[in-house]
Amino acid sequence: MIHSIKPNVTQDEALRMFRATGLSSWLWRMRTGPLQRIADAYVPFRLYRVRYALNKEKVQRILAMDAVDGSLDLFEFRTAPTGAELVEVQTRNELPSSLTEERGLEILRDKVLRIIFRQGFFKMREASLEIEALPGEIHLPYWLGFYGASDALRCRVMDAVRRRLEGAKASAFFEQWLAA
Repeated sequence: MIHSIKPNVTQDEALRMFRATGLSSWLWRMRTGPLQRIADAYVPFRLYRVRYALNKEKVQRILAMDAVDGSLDLFEFRTAPTGAELVEVQTRNELPSSLTEERGLEILRDKVLRIIFRQGFFKMREASLEIEALPGEIHLPYWLGFYGASDALRCRVMDAVRRRLEGAKASAFFEQWLAA
């Protein structure tokens, strides 16, 4: 059993999204072939409390980073998810955590610095960045759409919390897991 954030997309909604008739969906099907099936998958994420100063304002954020390799987009929460926001799921489609704590902190630090620089490097008055790992691990749900022929399936990914289709980075992430 794993603890997962409640998905905001049902299987039927995901199927409709993967079968959509828009231009990007049409281009995807033309490149890869027809939709064959969909499946849910759960990625482990670690929670961190991040603090820094920006333009005399103290900023505190709760960020979640994937515990597989740190390559997926960060999630931000107002507060650490609790029982009401989580569900218990029994699944075989759970990716294993393989990122060490030390490497995870390095990757998160780089990602947070990029966020700060995008908000305005010159607004940063003091060079203090505090990252605190919060206990536990949560899983985030994704829907995977498999397209193409059975011998050469391609994967399209939908974030089941943010209700959006992900890009090539997420597709490669899940295709690598499936190939392993």
